[in-house]
Amino acid sequence: MDIGIIGAGASGIFTAINAKDEKNKIILIEKNEKIGKKLFITGKGRCNITNAKFFDEFLDNIIVNKKFMYSSFTNFDNYALMDFFENQGLKLTVQRGDRVFPKSEKSSDVIKLFEKLLVDKKIDLKLNENVQKVKKESNKFIVKTNKNVYEFDKVVIATGGLSYPLTGSNGDGYKFAKDLSHNIISQKPGLCPIKISGNDLDSLNGISLKNVSLNVECEKKNYREFGEMLIGKKFITGPIVLTMSSLINREKVKNIYIDLKAGLDFEKLDNRLIRDFENNSNKDIGNILKKLLLNAFVDVVLKRAEIDYHTKANQITKEERYRLIDEIKHFNLNFAGLSPIKNAVITSGGVDCKELNPKSMESKKVSGLYFVGEVTDVDCLTGGYNLQIAFSQAFACAKDLRRVYE
Repeated sequence: MDIGIIGAGASGIFTAINAKDEKNKIILIEKNEKIGKKLFITGKGRCNITNAKFFDEFLDNIIVNKKFMYSSFTNFDNYALMDFFENQGLKLTVQRGDRVFPKSEKSSDVIKLFEKLLVDKKIDLKLNENVQKVKKESNKFIVKTNKNVYEFDKVVIATGGLSYPLTGSNGDGYKFAKDLSHNIISQKPGLCPIKISGNDLDSLNGISLKNVSLNVECEKKNYREFGEMLIGKKFITGPIVLTMSSLINREKVKNIYIDLKAGLDFEKLDNRLIRDFENNSNKDIGNILKKLLLNAFVDVVLKRAEIDYHTKANQITKEERYRLIDEIKHFNLNFAGLSPIKNAVITSGGVDCKELNPKSMESKKVSGLYFVGEVTDVDCLTGGYNLQIAFSQAFACAKDLRRVYE
């Protein structure tokens, strides 16, 4: 059996090495000069392979098509993946948030392992070869590249999405799928910075925040994420922002704000301010707030609350105090959209999962055609979940490819 796999990223490589045996011939076609270009930069070059959370908690981090992933994840979950790498001699380490990395913290070690396995299994790797068209004639797939024309019994499309175009992700897979009569869910950026506007935010550029909540009010639903974030020039980013971007990328955003004191409700914060004002009655309100807020926020919050920095604490009215609390608990940002998809960690959207068999990743519309990885409409939160999904889908696909002739 002749199998063609288009794309030598995580899902394409993993499909190849798990599908290959003495009964088939596999050609892995990659447009780049080397394999695993996006894999190389994941986890800031450390390669966040997967996440060690247990079954239900892991699945809760799949935010699009979670039910579709039950089958492939059950058959090859995160612990099976960790066993795979450990058995191949790649030692792993579990870090904060249950993120799993190579012990060396080098993505290059993962790629070296994959390169070795491709050679050991005698998989025919074609580099610097760009697939231009995929079509099916009778029972064969004809794959045309810039260098050759191939004929395959089975074809796996593992071309990735649209994020990080410098790694070769340019949406080729969507075109191939569409040409073969598949529905494509529109692509949106996932796990990306959020653009903001506002003249009074310039002084906050580069400020890191901890223990805050980011709140987004949308037309149909409200979202809240607690943790760490960073304010940049005209954008916000960081863990809770990346998560939020994936939650709201198909929503109509009405309002977005930061709760700078998420651990205190209105009443507790009010009591805190009353106590601070009573203990420092003759001090400037601006100086008192420096014990409550990061210095960079004091001027901005006071201006928004229309309170002069040098107003003495004993002159602050109840109405002014309430305005101050409201600005601290609802530090409004002007939502200006999500960062472009090229800057996103992942692509949300892709080949419609309703048209794929969840047990095998085979198309329900075209027999012998498979889709794996980011080209499919499955996306997760940050923390190693998206790579695991790619590996689980690839394993399911590989298992089905072997089953066909067993």
